Amino acid sequence: MRLSEICKVLKIDCDLKSDIEIKGINTLQDAKKGEISFLHNPKYAKFLPTTKASAVILSKEYKDKLPKGVVPLFTDEPYLKVAILSKSFAKEPWVDGEFYVDSSAKVDKSVRIGKGAKIGKNVVVMPNVTIAPFVEIDEGSVIYPNVSIYRDTKIGKNVIIHSGSVIGSDGFGYAHTKDGRHIKIYHLGRVLIEDEVEIGANTTIDRAVFGKTIIKKGSKIDNLVQVGHNCEIGENSILVSQVGLSGSTKLGRNVVMGGQSATAGHLEIAPFTTIAARGGVTKSIKTPGVYSGFPLMPHKMWLKLQGILNRLLKERS
Repeated sequence: MRLSEICKVLKIDCDLKSDIEIKGINTLQDAKKGEISFLHNPKYAKFLPTTKASAVILSKEYKDKLPKGVVPLFTDEPYLKVAILSKSFAKEPWVDGEFYVDSSAKVDKSVRIGKGAKIGKNVVVMPNVTIAPFVEIDEGSVIYPNVSIYRDTKIGKNVIIHSGSVIGSDGFGYAHTKDGRHIKIYHLGRVLIEDEVEIGANTTIDRAVFGKTIIKKGSKIDNLVQVGHNCEIGENSILVSQVGLSGSTKLGRNVVMGGQSATAGHLEIAPFTTIAARGGVTKSIKTPGVYSGFPLMPHKMWLKLQGILNRLLKERS
């Protein structure tokens, strides 16, 4: 889209010296020339002076930090404006056309495959699977019945995905108007699943808003797990049944999360950390260890707390 078209769609008055073409939306830190970005959360203001974006949607309070040559689009609702704009850059979810299936792959006749998809050597795809356009499934992977794989997902070698899982659906993201309406943020990123990952039945892995949601090599994910948009699961991590990860959570390698444990968004968990069942992670964990409870605390402290509570109850009874 031309920048003038974007200003018209967003109903923003723009003083344009040149009507440049915008090819996509990206974060401040990842944006390239020809892309538009935005600043809503002050946490990310540190990336503004070095952004390579051609234009940025932001409030006027940050105008002095904008790099020379970057076009400002001023608004008091940058998050809402980028949500509105995201629809204009969303790709078609389904396109029919030619695709590639290796001669050694076993693909059931009921499988639907979109344009540009690639299915590699010795891949097994069972009945009623949907493989959207431009999905790649590498050598030796097995896709069980009724799995849905959305557009642009990349799946590595020897990956196992069990029945009913959904890979690459939009994350739960909305901007809110002043009168209370919820405006969908179209997720323009993708999912990348590295080699030797196993994903349990009825698990959902959301695509990134921009960039990638990544499941790294050797990770094992149980049934009924929810991985939010832009999450990064470190190598050889284990997520047990009903774990929930909010958007942009980053797990180091060999993190273990027990059943029904969960995280808030935009935090990091140190490598070789264990979160016990039903543990609630509300802030980043920088020191590896075993943690329990909600609010989260070191496991030994949690055990002591349970002992104290038990004694108090006995004394009062």
